[in-house]
Amino acid sequence: MKYLAERLKSARLMNGLSLQGLADQINNYVTKQALSKYEQGQVVPDSEMIGILAEALHVRPDYFHADTAIEFGVIEFRKLESYPAKEKNRIVEIAKNELSRYIELEEILGIETKFHNPLEEMPINSLEDIDKAAEKLREAWGLGTDAISNVIELLEDHHVKVIEIDSEESFDGFATWVNAKDIPLIVLNKAKFKNKLDRKRFTALHELGHLLLDVNRYENKQKEKYCHAFASAMLIHKETLRQELGGKRNKLSMNELGAIKQQYGISMQALVYRAKNLGLISDNYLKQFYMVFNQLGFRVTEPVDYEGMEHSNRFSQLLFRALAEEYISISKAAALKNQKLAEFRKENMVI
Repeated sequence: MKYLAERLKSARLMNGLSLQGLADQINNYVTKQALSKYEQGQVVPDSEMIGILAEALHVRPDYFHADTAIEFGVIEFRKLESYPAKEKNRIVEIAKNELSRYIELEEILGIETKFHNPLEEMPINSLEDIDKAAEKLREAWGLGTDAISNVIELLEDHHVKVIEIDSEESFDGFATWVNAKDIPLIVLNKAKFKNKLDRKRFTALHELGHLLLDVNRYENKQKEKYCHAFASAMLIHKETLRQELGGKRNKLSMNELGAIKQQYGISMQALVYRAKNLGLISDNYLKQFYMVFNQLGFRVTEPVDYEGMEHSNRFSQLLFRALAEEYISISKAAALKNQKLAEFRKENMVI
């Protein structure tokens, strides 16, 4: 009863509905007062009512009986403080729902979900420390000084969960620890990064910085600066950038920066800022560069795009492994995908 009550409220919030809104959605088949009793666990809806609610809330009936525990820690919102509470709740509940199905699938396959932070207890007191942290993580994850071809896949392969959600344009992403620091979670806004994969990569690694770096004692501006620097350091190693630029420079070419962006998947602006932090260009040149970039209208949309692949198929791969090895039925696979059985069969050509 407890799980059903919690899942019903979660599904309602995922859909951005009030109790009255849900009552209207089901044509007032029951009142908002009756729905409130369901959510408080005072009354258990019968199977017919569960079917009606599932249809209205776009979930499968067995959604209400799932019992995978998901507890979010402190959420590091970026540019989300002014969001309406209704939208915040919607984003968080969608993330919880998607993550619960992911964790359930890993548990079925016996995959360890607990994450070890290679940067735990590493002191961060300067930008030099940020570079050391990025180098340590690169070493722990076997990256060397190479470019990262797919950031999202890299994170997922190392048990950092990444969930993408459609929301208003002002929302970039947030990060939190799940289940008492067992699982690091990054949530990204799909709408924000359409045709801007370099920003998606940067934001994902920025949020990773919030999770892994010991920066919470700093005020917000300093914390954001460190996480920005960490994202840049992960995207392009300091020695790699020195080699690409040939050492200290007085000027940089737009075409040159564009070529580096296309190879390493880091924005031209982040490249120039990183070059300044490494002492490869002067503060004055950085100011001149940004002034020209502003005048040309490139701050929002840069003149060169990064074309790559920034998603992970890990959940789908695990799902079809479980299906092929007969750990789960086709019906369970559809449930984990939050699809109706007929829809799942058609989409995946399952006989």
